[in-house]
Amino acid sequence: MIELRKGGLRAVVLPAAGGGLARFDRLAADGTPQPVLRPAPDGVAQPLPGQLACFPLVPWSNRIAPGGFEFEGRRYTPAPTREGEPCPIHGDGWRLPWQVESRDESSVVLSLYRRDASPFAFTAHMAYALSADSLRVTLKATNNGAHALPFGLGLHPWLPHPEEARLRAAADGVWLSGADKLPSQRVAPPAAWDFSSAAPRPLPREGVDNAFTGWDGRAQIDWPARKLRLRIEADMGYYILYAPPGKDFFCFEPVDHPINAFNLPDGAVANGLTVLAPGQDLWRTVTFAVEDIA
Repeated sequence: MIELRKGGLRAVVLPAAGGGLARFDRLAADGTPQPVLRPAPDGVAQPLPGQLACFPLVPWSNRIAPGGFEFEGRRYTPAPTREGEPCPIHGDGWRLPWQVESRDESSVVLSLYRRDASPFAFTAHMAYALSADSLRVTLKATNNGAHALPFGLGLHPWLPHPEEARLRAAADGVWLSGADKLPSQRVAPPAAWDFSSAAPRPLPREGVDNAFTGWDGRAQIDWPARKLRLRIEADMGYYILYAPPGKDFFCFEPVDHPINAFNLPDGAVANGLTVLAPGQDLWRTVTFAVEDIA
């Protein structure tokens, strides 16, 4: 466990648990934590990925169809990455231990080496850095394979109090999903899922688990009763909103490609993925800025 502090913020990093976050809190003057992201359970030394406050998505986000994908005349079939899930999901980073490269009181750099993995051989680096009012997460992937491949990155934060949350995040479309949870049709956001207005809106009570397109990389989440605001900024053009009904969490995931982007119409690059030749890098940065609501 690595605890980072700066000003009134604290982040707890678990390198061995997928390089994820156990906590990201705002601290009161007496040290009492106010969770910004949903915290991992107390007393659990090695939380499951779904219990973390946040974990990295590398070298892709969300699901790839069970049959894999074809790129430049070659067929690639990643193995399933979660028990009971037929689709490979979320890449490799979230389920493997990361190494600590460097650290100080307010930042840490982690690394993950998958040079012999197949079909994605890569090296990843991730930096967490606290400032007085924000947490910046920088994620980098390097293609160590013999061939060019499409890569994608993202983060999977878990947020608390969905019943109180209000969201603002522009989008020009959303992928509807079939029973297999893979995209089937891109449409304009329905009224209940349109978070583009100036005032943040409540989450849909009936639930949502979909990828949104045409994001401008800025989102605002308000919890008025908690007097807390979270601003998210990312150099990415998509987000996945997962808000299951009846649960005590929701997820707003900044990503640079939608679900199953490898197989969507017009190809991987048109759907946000970045083709990396051997030795090339891909960088993405997400900032979580914390504010008071007057």
